[in-house]
Amino acid sequence: MTERLTPAGLDRAAALLRDGALVAFPTETVYGLGADARNARAVAGIFGAKGRPHFNPLICHYPEAEAAFAEVRADDRARRLAAWFWPGPLTLVLPRRPDCRVDLLAGAGLDTLAVRVPAHPTALALLRAAGVPVAAPSANRSGQVSPTTAEHVLAGLGGRIAAVLDDGPCAVGVESTVLDLTGAGPVLLRPGGVPVEAIEAELGPVGRALPLSAAAATASLRSPGMLLSHYAPGLPVRLGATAVAPDEALLAFGPALPGAAVTWNLSEEGDLREAASRLFAGLRWLDEEGTARGCPGIAAMPVPETGLGAAINDRLTRAAAPR
Repeated sequence: MTERLTPAGLDRAAALLRDGALVAFPTETVYGLGADARNARAVAGIFGAKGRPHFNPLICHYPEAEAAFAEVRADDRARRLAAWFWPGPLTLVLPRRPDCRVDLLAGAGLDTLAVRVPAHPTALALLRAAGVPVAAPSANRSGQVSPTTAEHVLAGLGGRIAAVLDDGPCAVGVESTVLDLTGAGPVLLRPGGVPVEAIEAELGPVGRALPLSAAAATASLRSPGMLLSHYAPGLPVRLGATAVAPDEALLAFGPALPGAAVTWNLSEEGDLREAASRLFAGLRWLDEEGTARGCPGIAAMPVPETGLGAAINDRLTRAAAPR
């Protein structure tokens, strides 16, 4: 059963988040589905609850700008925008700091992170009470309409999440504007609650992201979710491995194939949620260890195409794409 909490139950919602549970909460844009962004299994639970087919980067929410900028490298542009638009419906994509606490899965394995400070008093109070960065996409099943009331959340996710913190309808009703500040010029990744004209009044011209097909063809845009092969390991990845050579690194699922030079098991028990939570860390570790041992590549064992397996296989396909 999904608990329906009022703002009086905010401490309960914060405790659930710290314990690794999923809690939906209101923002000024839409209701978000929150999880402790440091907790890989909790973040994997977001993808499972939503039935999200891809490990798209999630937006991490903070109670104030400096808390967000402790996780990412903020330049003058980011600080100017934060001063004008935070708290508010603007998400900034910035480079991760080396000591960033957010789990790699929340950022889809990228070296960037999407951060924002919401302008809803209950959301801010929850973030302060939880004391952790909260990853939160919209609190709906993947592909369905974003929720602007607790009733919408329960209609799609009732029984799939621990609780919803109900504080009435959302004021804005559309998602936040997402702006990529990782390059020389700002790039609009998603229009939303802050008009791009207001951003351009502060920064000057804002570029528009290439369509997915064009970005994949030209490999010219290093933005979350835009490239067919993005942030793949340096070693080539071989999919569907049913045998492994003695000089290969192995990404295992379930009982590991014998004979690999080095092995990372996503889940010895075949648990897809555990596998999702260990995927990006495993690819990075195998890339480092395999390279150090002179391995020519990474062999990835098959993962079932069910539930979170679809998202895992999507990311592995991207990692194995020609580049």
